[in-house]
Amino acid sequence: MNKTLITLSGPTGSGKTALSIRIAKALGAEIFSCDSRQFYKEMLIGTAVPSKTELKEVPHHFIQHKSIQSPYTVGQFEADAMNALTQYFEKQEFAVLVGGSGLYMHAVVEGIDKFPEVPEEIRTTLGERLETNGLEDLQNELQTLDPDHYQKMDVQNPSRVLRALGVSLAAGQPYSSFLGQQKAKRPFSILPLSVDIPRTILYDRINDRVDQMINAGLLQEVESLYPYRDLNALQTVGYQEIFDFFDQKIDLDEAIAQIKQHTRHYAKRQMTWIRRKESNALRINPTISDEDLVSILPKQP
Repeated sequence: MNKTLITLSGPTGSGKTALSIRIAKALGAEIFSCDSRQFYKEMLIGTAVPSKTELKEVPHHFIQHKSIQSPYTVGQFEADAMNALTQYFEKQEFAVLVGGSGLYMHAVVEGIDKFPEVPEEIRTTLGERLETNGLEDLQNELQTLDPDHYQKMDVQNPSRVLRALGVSLAAGQPYSSFLGQQKAKRPFSILPLSVDIPRTILYDRINDRVDQMINAGLLQEVESLYPYRDLNALQTVGYQEIFDFFDQKIDLDEAIAQIKQHTRHYAKRQMTWIRRKESNALRINPTISDEDLVSILPKQP
């Protein structure tokens, strides 16, 4: 097995994009994104999509290739990514998989877990409860039925809560009991890397990036998406808070403060996921020197 997929994980705002480009250029490789929000072409500013300059430096795959109006599941992504990688590895030795969506990276590396089908009546009932009672009602029940998974997941993401609770109710056993049952075999080796950055520096970077997004026109982007606010893709930090501003629930300063706070919380959950799911990953600082970076990468044939 002489094909290698280098995976680069890390919390939002940690410098994954720049580091992944350096890795790809050092290996003559291309980048495959597994950021579940950068898939959508209507979401540019709020998802921190690589700049046009960055996209020109190295070929990227799975960046803004879908519409928010076309549902795109992790299962579909796994199939698409494996097809793309299979074709790519026919001619290339190395590829770089990068993104902050741990579930999507996990799908490529190990395959997705198999869950029981959730009956339509359960999905309908949970959807009605979400609309009537709010997310907290569902969070509380999930915490009771599956406290282990509740502590690990993004409980502010309605679709994730609905999915986990639906499976738990349909199966009569915790959602987490279906996780990690069997790993898929992949026709390539994997070198896992993760960005290691001090939390105080990360939080400063997040706060600065939110300000940059606002200056770059985030309000105008979110306003254009307001008619689609109930779509799953838009249940996302940076969009929901601005929707609340447009609904006059909060003022703009509060919306910006909430985006920063919620993004920091999201980053913390990502770091927890990486520690638990990618304990074997080599942790590297995003400012690593070129010499040290090359020393940890596989040698080209």
